[in-house]
Amino acid sequence: MGYVRLKIREVAIARGWSLRELSDRSGVNYNTIKSYVKREVLNTVDLSAIYKIAKAFEVSIEDLIEVLEEE
Repeated sequence: MGYVRLKIREVAIARGWSLRELSDRSGVNYNTIKSYVKREVLNTVDLSAIYKIAKAFEVSIEDLIEVLEEE
């Protein structure tokens, strides 16, 4: 199974957005965003949420995902 890390915090900081603002702009629940940011390694994500976040940032999904080595 592969693992990923989401670069949500880095992109939000670059935009000057808080996670709450990202939630408002993307329509993704704040707690979902917060949980993605807190975890360093993920093996499952809600792809529709990631799509909405990427759309709010005006970036591709690939720009938000860092693929990590398999553990």
